[in-house]
Amino acid sequence: MAKHKGPGKADREDIGIVQLTRMFPDNAVAEAWFEAQIWPNGPVCPRCGSVNIRYPTKHKTMTHRCRDCKKDFSLKTGTVMQSTKLGYQTWAFAIYLAMTGLKGTSSMKLHRELEITQKSAWHLAHRIRKAIEDGNAPLFAGPAEADETYIGGKRANMSNAKRKALADTGRGTVGKTAVAGVKDRDTNRVAARVMEGTDATALQGFVRAHVEPDATLYTDEADAYAGMPEFDHEAVKHSAKEFVRGMAHSNGMESFWAMLKRGYLCTYHKFSEKHLGRYVAEFAGRHNVREQDTVDQMAVVAGRTVGKRLRYWELIEDNGLPSGARTNA
Repeated sequence: MAKHKGPGKADREDIGIVQLTRMFPDNAVAEAWFEAQIWPNGPVCPRCGSVNIRYPTKHKTMTHRCRDCKKDFSLKTGTVMQSTKLGYQTWAFAIYLAMTGLKGTSSMKLHRELEITQKSAWHLAHRIRKAIEDGNAPLFAGPAEADETYIGGKRANMSNAKRKALADTGRGTVGKTAVAGVKDRDTNRVAARVMEGTDATALQGFVRAHVEPDATLYTDEADAYAGMPEFDHEAVKHSAKEFVRGMAHSNGMESFWAMLKRGYLCTYHKFSEKHLGRYVAEFAGRHNVREQDTVDQMAVVAGRTVGKRLRYWELIEDNGLPSGARTNA
């Protein structure tokens, strides 16, 4: 493993492709590694939580049977890998590519590197994004920075029809999607989410959902952040070219937005509005473990596959499709 050290950061160990191949030479070794992350204390029934398990079974794919609820299952059951035909080695390599690609990893790269179809690679990429999601983080104790940005294509790059449709709606953020974020300076963690609006109700609600009361909060001078007496709130005036005043600034969140937008422009070239939230969650989740060793980053993602599932039809159908509206997963 190669050592990497950033400014003011402890040494962390990277893994190269050669070392990765030695770690996961085949499916059996990769499966054992996933089992250690998903079942660190032994097999657990994903349906009833029982540890009274019979192994192996005579079933071709369902390798375990719960003696309590009488259901068969496998290591993949109840995880984001459920129903996948891809091997554990492929999943391990895909997680590695997703975690080491700081600007993201396109489905075309997964298609070429893993020698699978682009359709499978696209579904795999979104499943890994689902696993990377860090949804149970504690509130930030601060100091914290809050900021928002807008994601969308340049007007000059749009089709004539779309430019015409937006011609009378103004410039700047029109036609783009708002994303709000907050960063905890003490832990370096971020939380980010696609927003339907950027008014006071929306942005203040987002901040309160992620930052502890009485924490120090730094923002710009946007009116939407005014009126949060539960925080020790300081704002810098970007409109007056004031970007830093002592400790008051939002440079940490600006740095995160820069990485997200580099991924947008250089790797993916486009985030569909429908899936934008998945990409935002991916970048935030990867940011929050970036100081860990590569193998530990991979282990975090493998552990987070539990309790999550993302069927292909859920990705391609309208967002409003009711849960359970299809069963052909």
